[in-house]
Amino acid sequence: MYLHLGQDHIVPLHKVVAVFDMDTATASKRTQALLTRLQDEQRIIELYDDLPRAAVLCEDALGEILYLTQLSPQALQRRAEKRGIG
Repeated sequence: MYLHLGQDHIVPLHKVVAVFDMDTATASKRTQALLTRLQDEQRIIELYDDLPRAAVLCEDALGEILYLTQLSPQALQRRAEKRGIG
């Protein structure tokens, strides 16, 4: 099963570790540290035109990748539930 993140980008559902709401995620020092580390490692993929609404953390054999998307966490949840996850 796959999850469409926007802008023609799809990831396998089993690789999704977490979905963060960008309105509240940056308040946490741990989340800020994660964002800083992934940015320094160039492991962030931007899938938005204006502002990101959600961050989707994925992990595979090559490590972590963070996708910033203009889709809301609720929209991502609905898409995942349609695929039988959630």
